[in-house]
Amino acid sequence: MKKNWSVTVGSAQSKPFINVYYQNKRYRYWNGKVINVNLNASEDPYLLRSAFELKLREGWKPPVRKAKKVKAVVPKTFIELLEEQLIKKQAGRYSFHYKRDCKWLFNQWIKYSKEVDLNSCNSDSITRRIVEDFVKQPRWSARTQKNILTYFKILTKDILNVQLGGIKLSRIKSELHKPIRNPKELLEDIKRYDKRLYLTCILTYGCLLRPHQEIRLLKWGDIDFERRIISLSGKRNKSGRNRVVPMTEFIVEVLHSFDKNKLHDNYILSSADTPYNRDYISLLWSRYRKQSQLMEEGVTLYSWRHHGAIKVFEKTGSLLKLQQVMGHSDMKVSLTYLRGLEVRQLDVEDLPEL
Repeated sequence: MKKNWSVTVGSAQSKPFINVYYQNKRYRYWNGKVINVNLNASEDPYLLRSAFELKLREGWKPPVRKAKKVKAVVPKTFIELLEEQLIKKQAGRYSFHYKRDCKWLFNQWIKYSKEVDLNSCNSDSITRRIVEDFVKQPRWSARTQKNILTYFKILTKDILNVQLGGIKLSRIKSELHKPIRNPKELLEDIKRYDKRLYLTCILTYGCLLRPHQEIRLLKWGDIDFERRIISLSGKRNKSGRNRVVPMTEFIVEVLHSFDKNKLHDNYILSSADTPYNRDYISLLWSRYRKQSQLMEEGVTLYSWRHHGAIKVFEKTGSLLKLQQVMGHSDMKVSLTYLRGLEVRQLDVEDLPEL
């Protein structure tokens, strides 16, 4: 009977092994465990070869090796890819509100996906029409829809091959921010209610600081009473630029009367070395609003900033000065802001006559 096997000695990187050729298939062994022989090829490869030949003559057959199961690569769903993008944004050096809005958008997409059965879809299945239907949900205002589309483009930039620039949204109707009609009376009422809220409103109006970020995190060390200025680094304000704001006499008086200690590292509002949380001022304002008898409809905490901007522009007529005092990074932002204010931009004499 013709022999259907052979055994040879080989080596790889100076390490010997045994090649067993059986029925035109090769089997490689580095030791004799498979034939119950306690011997390594590195010890005596030729003795190990003889042991394999003996086993083969006795009828031993190399065991058939099971083929390794290759795990099928399952493509990630669009939601999984979107979540990865969200995690990157959360880990990045972005503002609190930016991260919050990205997370909110992701949660809204999760809810929408369940409603229209898109949970298991991959990115190739997400069409422009699907995105448009998501963005144009009736429960959202035109402004909210615009913001959602903007953030959706940001989060899906690297995972979605769909042109979203052609999605047309309803035109946003401009809101007119009116000046506060009774500022002195309203400020006195706020002062009686809570001196911290009073100081917030005064600084928002008199220095045009942003209440939730700039005023909440304002320290006594940021104030120079001799030069009568408030200095904020780029890390402390929305524009990312250093900001220096002058203080008028009434601002200086209010600050002097607010805290006698004025410790350099203490936050002004909290009078401690730790600031209030992000929602503290909003909560304080909403509580005052509920009990106030003087508050007109439509007045918000930011109305004090709008009111101050109107006064600055009416006194100076300079868009550049308005930009500087508002802390805007671009004059276009100031111009857009001005369009939403109740500012008289024409005198009666400027109008045509017959």
